[in-house]
Amino acid sequence: MTKEELYDLISCDESYRIERTVSTSNMDKFQEAICAFANDLPGGRKKGYLLIGVSDDGYISGLTVDDTLMKRISGIRSAGNILPLPVMTTEKICTEHGDVLVVEVTPSFDTPVRFKGRTYVRIGPRRDIASAEEERILSERCAASLPTFDTHPCRNAKLDDIDVVAIQKEYLPRAMDPEVLHNDQRHLKEQLASLHLYNVQWNCPTNAAVIMFGKCPKYFMPGAYIQYVRFKGNDNGSEILNERRFEGGLYTVLPQLENFIRDGVVTKRPVPVSILREKDVLNYPFKALRELMMNAVMHRDYQSNMPVRLYQYDRHIEVMNPGGLYGQARPENFPNVNDYRNSVVAEMMRTLNYVNMFNHGIREVQDQLHENENPPAEFNVSYLTAFSVVVRMSENQDNTISVSNNGKVKKTEYKAFINKLYQTCPNIGKVQDKVGQTMVSLFLLCENAVSVKEMMKTSGIRSRMTFDRDVLKPLLIDAIIAPTFPNNLRHPRQKYSLTDKGRELLSLLQNSEVSTQ
Repeated sequence: MTKEELYDLISCDESYRIERTVSTSNMDKFQEAICAFANDLPGGRKKGYLLIGVSDDGYISGLTVDDTLMKRISGIRSAGNILPLPVMTTEKICTEHGDVLVVEVTPSFDTPVRFKGRTYVRIGPRRDIASAEEERILSERCAASLPTFDTHPCRNAKLDDIDVVAIQKEYLPRAMDPEVLHNDQRHLKEQLASLHLYNVQWNCPTNAAVIMFGKCPKYFMPGAYIQYVRFKGNDNGSEILNERRFEGGLYTVLPQLENFIRDGVVTKRPVPVSILREKDVLNYPFKALRELMMNAVMHRDYQSNMPVRLYQYDRHIEVMNPGGLYGQARPENFPNVNDYRNSVVAEMMRTLNYVNMFNHGIREVQDQLHENENPPAEFNVSYLTAFSVVVRMSENQDNTISVSNNGKVKKTEYKAFINKLYQTCPNIGKVQDKVGQTMVSLFLLCENAVSVKEMMKTSGIRSRMTFDRDVLKPLLIDAIIAPTFPNNLRHPRQKYSLTDKGRELLSLLQNSEVSTQ
């Protein structure tokens, strides 16, 4: 660095790239500054400078930089307090006003960088400890700068471990222009390498090739399969009626999965529309379930030992894949922003027409469910290591109503129960059109003390004012439920549970002793 360049730095105000100090003994301060420069929160990839011997107002203090100070500052790099080790250089610049020790720090690719376990960043001209969100930005930037897992070589695999015939006959003609492919005289390995399916350096297929075309991907990635379970009930503690595993490369598994969803999961029954006409009603729309499963296998974390789960219950389906939201996708911007954990796998699935990568799959799922009269899909993005979605059955397909772990009540008995309820409790009649078929669920829910929020979710009513008027008030007036804090209905910990009168009515339903008399 020349004197002119030093003077240019000194003349600039302190910013995220420059910090000035006259201290020579505050080693913690120096290391915090170096750590912050290495993290480069703004992401400009510009080097940071710690100027020792320059005051805050930009004057050279007259410091004499000796070998002891130089060695002490240079020793910061390998002292082990800053990890990963920073890339930095130290240089003494002599001026007519005194010496300046310049510490130049290169932004790290392996962020977050921590000093004694804490992450420091530059917020404009000041230095501070990074927040959880800022640490997440640094972590995601690090992940984005590195190749994705599916591009890494699968070092234990050989060319014989993947279906080369399927690649040559089915994938290459779709992935490459026919004329270019016809004139391509390169060896197969080089052709595959150009599509990130082979690693020439390690002389082995990539993880993407094993995932898509592997003869036994589970041998290399224990969680690389799909698990289907059919439960008799509405929780995974229920009896298991059926279980199936889909194992192998996605090229062979995905067609099997499509057929299974269409023939083994989706059911339909005729519903009369008029005297002479009927229409078929599905329990779940095929396209919605297909889209959710394709997204699950495309976005899953293949380093995890957990499989993709397709769990079917009596009244809902749950799809769960290992690996939470990735990269730029976050809870606050989902589903408007997406990112690809397995970019090569995603591109292969697009080439084979399983996905389109237009980022409107979630909207299509919700539209399909709405058209089939299913409730909207419920996405859980709060898990750190998994992504979950629940799809509930269309009400037109739900012929039974669960009332206990021991059995179900037919709709005819349910209607009789509702009639009995209206006769016993006159105010309940006001909610007939509003709540209707969810009344049984509310009774079951209130067996134990529950909050208004839980009751609203079960009833399907989103407006608190409407819920209070049409549900809560009638149930309270007819003494079906009772509040935990009767003197303050707006108590922050307020909950409601069935009274003896409410339990008596519920007992009638559960014992199938309802009557229309």
